[in-house]
Amino acid sequence: MSPAARGARVRARAPARRITRARVCAAICLLVVGIALLGPLLAWASPTEQVGAPFEGPGAGLPLGTDFLGRDLAARVLHGGRLVLGVAAGATVLATALGLVGGVLLGLMSERAAEPVMRAVDLLAVFPSLLLLLLFATGAPGSDLAVLLAVGLACAPFSIRVIRTVTRQTAAGGYVRTARARGDSAWALARYDIWPNIAGTVLADAGLRFVAAVHLAATAGFLGLGRGAPAAHWGRMIRENLPGAALNPLPVLLPAALLTAFAVAVNLLADHAAARRAGPAGPSGAPHA
Repeated sequence: MSPAARGARVRARAPARRITRARVCAAICLLVVGIALLGPLLAWASPTEQVGAPFEGPGAGLPLGTDFLGRDLAARVLHGGRLVLGVAAGATVLATALGLVGGVLLGLMSERAAEPVMRAVDLLAVFPSLLLLLLFATGAPGSDLAVLLAVGLACAPFSIRVIRTVTRQTAAGGYVRTARARGDSAWALARYDIWPNIAGTVLADAGLRFVAAVHLAATAGFLGLGRGAPAAHWGRMIRENLPGAALNPLPVLLPAALLTAFAVAVNLLADHAAARRAGPAGPSGAPHA
């Protein structure tokens, strides 16, 4: 077989591999989301009741063993995901909304008018995320809403910068200049000329922000921020059970594996969806009606 024929065969197989990878990522996402949302309904034991000795291994009635206080680990895992993913999802919606509004508006403004605002955005971007979490958590101890707001504000500057950049690239197109010349309002420009051409980038960026939000939400639990014990929280479970990892590693490995697998799968799935929406011509190849 000639090199050209082999190259053609590889290119023909690439879309099938991408679809298979997307399906695997979607299955992982559905599995983790199912555990997080339906876990409390499926749990057969209380996540706060002591049922055995600390760090017992898997056995009869305890399929995953116990945690550092002798509580049923399976029940803790089934109850611990809803809080992490709920805070991360809310923070992602907040960050993406702020990024979309701020990025599009700043992208349509002149460079001189947008420069002071972008400097403020850059200052917020370099502000340490953990310090922002601590500031909000100190002001509202035990509040999941405070954690959500802190995570959302920590992610928003990066969305604003990305969306502003792609908006400026799209606004430089001839069809946008034509729309401006005929007197279209900023809302009409954003809705009909900008948004359809940046939607793929916004979706991919939202996937990245969600991954960051999951990490920050888990970190907040690891640090004891937000809702406190005895509520189950995958991030806090890692910290609580580290001292006994040699006796029963499952209380540490399971929540860490669920968080990692979910974050990677969401990121890859968002990239796949963005590539499909953009198509072979790219996200800004032509105006949309």
